[in-house]
Amino acid sequence: MIAAVATAGLGLATTPALAQPAPIVTRAALDPALVAGRGATVGFAEQEAENATTSGTVIGPGRSAYTLPAESSGRSAVQLTPGQYVEFTLPSAANAITVRYSIPDASNGGGLTAPLGVTVNGGHRKTMTLTSQYAWLYNQYPFSNDPNGDLLHPDWWITECSCVPNATTPPPTITKPFRPNHFYDEQRVLLGRTYRAGETIRLTAGGVPTVIDLLDSQLVGPPHVALVASNVLLFGADPSGRHDSADAFDRAITFAQRHHLKVYIPPGTYQVNRHIIVDNVTIEGAGNWYTIIKGHQVTLSTPAPDGSIHTGVGFYGKDASVGGSHNVHLSGFAIEGDVRERIDTDQVNGIGGALSDSTIDGLYVHHTKVGMWFDGPMTNLRITNNVITDQIADGLNFHTGVTNSVVSNNFIRNTGDDGLAMWSEKSENTNDTFDHNTVQTPVLANGIALYGGTDNTVSNNLVADPIREGSGLQLGSRFGAEAFTGHVWITNNTTVRAGTYELNWNIGLGAIWIYALEKNIDADVEVAGDTFLDNTYNAIMLVSDFPVKDLYSITDVHFKDIKVDGTGTSVLSARVAGGASFQNVDARNVGAVGINNCGSFHFTPAGSEFSVTDLGGNEGGGTTGDWLAAWELPNTITCDDRPPVVVPPAPSAW
Repeated sequence: MIAAVATAGLGLATTPALAQPAPIVTRAALDPALVAGRGATVGFAEQEAENATTSGTVIGPGRSAYTLPAESSGRSAVQLTPGQYVEFTLPSAANAITVRYSIPDASNGGGLTAPLGVTVNGGHRKTMTLTSQYAWLYNQYPFSNDPNGDLLHPDWWITECSCVPNATTPPPTITKPFRPNHFYDEQRVLLGRTYRAGETIRLTAGGVPTVIDLLDSQLVGPPHVALVASNVLLFGADPSGRHDSADAFDRAITFAQRHHLKVYIPPGTYQVNRHIIVDNVTIEGAGNWYTIIKGHQVTLSTPAPDGSIHTGVGFYGKDASVGGSHNVHLSGFAIEGDVRERIDTDQVNGIGGALSDSTIDGLYVHHTKVGMWFDGPMTNLRITNNVITDQIADGLNFHTGVTNSVVSNNFIRNTGDDGLAMWSEKSENTNDTFDHNTVQTPVLANGIALYGGTDNTVSNNLVADPIREGSGLQLGSRFGAEAFTGHVWITNNTTVRAGTYELNWNIGLGAIWIYALEKNIDADVEVAGDTFLDNTYNAIMLVSDFPVKDLYSITDVHFKDIKVDGTGTSVLSARVAGGASFQNVDARNVGAVGINNCGSFHFTPAGSEFSVTDLGGNEGGGTTGDWLAAWELPNTITCDDRPPVVVPPAPSAW
């Protein structure tokens, strides 16, 4: 391994960890009471390593991109050298754990493996084999697995030198590895028996430095059994995973369709190295801890018509161009992919195609490019109770003409792009809802993003720890999306440690940011009942890119019944023409002037091109007094690109 990779991003101050004998259960690294009613209801208890007993060292907290603390849940973790441990006390009965960790990359990329000892109450030892083969990306978009590579785009401006490298004389020195990121992975293990609350699980590092971020513990129920079904074993599927079972799955599906049965996949690990095409079929596993569909990424001999140069494990509806698939119901299994690089044309997603009048429930999707990517037009899809982790790109994306569909009670962690997205490219997504989902640590982009569309809702979600070039919630007129029309409802969501730094602009974003890059945003946008906690920079940002600042505006946005607890800078940053109204927006621990109003940067005597309407009930503030003061209204210029950041105190009960 190379030192630059092995120690990348140890972040800010490091301090010896303190023993914490009593279990501390968190949600998004906070007291669960602070986020009650928001996000997914899950079957596991989250425990942060920095709150556990350890002989290692706490790293962080830190929020600087390309560091291990920044990509950690709660922005802190525990660093172990070989032989050191972190020990968790079970808060409730459990027979399974998930460990989120990072180990170094190989010196030339490609990853390492290393043991992690697992002991319960000092005995019952297991060894987990950790890997970094699915972590550690480098360089500029779309990234590389090579820590020693030159810039992928030397003709792009980069912050590191504030220059375009190939247009600069003398050329700048580029430190390698350049922009290491996507450090973490997770691994699940069944413990073989049930342990009681109060018993201890110790994780001991093996041959390499190991960072432990958190442990999830849960009590997994017995396997689901379907006796009256088209059982894949009867058609030659191999539950040992030694032989490819794709053809056996196809035969079981055909039989089930012909005889009006569901397909059942019993416990086991099944090797599948291509897409399974599904239409008018129900497929049930024994539960996602028991039924595992695992595949290798396969290089195609010639590129596919859609541009893919690889294929891999995935369940796909028919293409929308031939009518898509209908009446598909998938539940109770895991999909384990083998995707280690980002190739945007590749269809190597866990679930894909077009699925109408269908349901997806209780899956675990891991190591694919995108967990679930749907290309419409399609309608009436229900996606519930899934876990999507460690993706190279998005967690889930509704792309092009997805309508009347719901994504609810899903848990998404460590995506390489937006956690959840609606992208209305070419055709509008309409009447879709993202509700009660949890999105944590998206390494790039946003927790939840809407790109155009009509009458869509984002409600009751919990988004924590976005890392860079995005934030918690985004409404964006970008990526060739159709306009926002009708209404957009952003209601009763909570963001935590959002409002990130934008590398390319060299400024801080908002926990929610509304971005007019390609069109005006003039739909009726209602942001109501949301809570923005511990914002690194701003809570709210409305912005247009500087080259188009005189072309596009943002209007008809309404903020109501909002709570803001902690901003490094302002409550509102306005960097666009237009306006918004505010009613019952309470803020505290505000680090800079409440409204940072730049408008469209003409700075005329008439004031900013962005107007703030005070509808009453706006209270609180911070270092400069009331966040929404009379002197700021309606359009006083208060523009400061980079105000000093005042780190707010930890959130507390309102």
